[in-house]
Amino acid sequence: MIEFTNETLANGVGVIRPVGRLNMVSAPHLGANIDALISDGTVRLVVDLAGTDFIDSSGLGALITGLKKTRQAGGDLRLANPTAQITAVLEMTNLNKVLQPVATVDGAY
Repeated sequence: MIEFTNETLANGVGVIRPVGRLNMVSAPHLGANIDALISDGTVRLVVDLAGTDFIDSSGLGALITGLKKTRQAGGDLRLANPTAQITAVLEMTNLNKVLQPVATVDGAY
């Protein structure tokens, strides 16, 4: 099971914090959170992965789809605080070059 919390920072950046496993069951929920923020006009997003202990191809797909949607809306999507497992997956798939993970939410923008 995964839980999501969303927050909009003072600078207008939306932060999504998934806690748990980002897999084929939870990936659609991440997409729904991204869509909701974009619909509300928040197009600069950070997915804070500090509490996410696993990601699979469905989770990666949700992140890539979110990146595409935010860019189409004139914004961007960035990753913060990836765990060692997530960093390894991003590097193996070369998605670290596309999603550009950073160490902290504050460092994302």
